[in-house]
Amino acid sequence: MKTRQILCPTDFSETASHALRYAIEMANFYHVCFRLLHVVDQAYANENYQILTITPEELAKSMEDAAAEKMQQLLSGLKSELTIKTVIRRGLPVEQILEEAEANDVGMIVMASHGRTGFSHFLHTNVAEGVANGAKCPVLVVK
Repeated sequence: MKTRQILCPTDFSETASHALRYAIEMANFYHVCFRLLHVVDQAYANENYQILTITPEELAKSMEDAAAEKMQQLLSGLKSELTIKTVIRRGLPVEQILEEAEANDVGMIVMASHGRTGFSHFLHTNVAEGVANGAKCPVLVVK
């Protein structure tokens, strides 16, 4: 762990902000780099309906731009001397988090137990559970 980075996925929810504080504390303790990741869900649409005013690619790009802005706001509020790398990926959250961890030899993933609430939470699989089951490194799930 002393030579590996910490990965902290975020969906910009309050729970994710709480997990971020734990991740920063762990990175400070181990004196390691820190990766902050946001995954933009893939935009899906059926162009045959002709309701979209923009293409799915344009929608995804717009979502990535909004995520980058939120990421900058989040970073500006952090008081840390850590080296922080921000990453925005597109796709399914569990797959992208695991790919990011594998590609960058991450020593630990620190993430929120959930970000979605209500009906959205009911419809989607639990990302934290999927990451914890699929990761090859330790995963700290924060409530």
